[in-house]
Amino acid sequence: MAPTPTPPAQPDDSPQSYVGLDAAAAERQARDRGWKTVRSLPPGSVITMEYMKGRINFEVDSSAVTRCWVG
Repeated sequence: MAPTPTPPAQPDDSPQSYVGLDAAAAERQARDRGWKTVRSLPPGSVITMEYMKGRINFEVDSSAVTRCWVG
């Protein structure tokens, strides 16, 4: 029987550290820290709620991150 693959570890990062940053700077920082998918969304966006390992989400208003969460 083939071994079950183990997904790579998610970056050890605090989503709160991105709040207040410029959206472009936050995206660069997230990619530098190892996030595979970085998603920027306007406030109130309708999104699916599936959890995706390795993804960080930014809610961006007036070019600044106002909220951040993983998955």
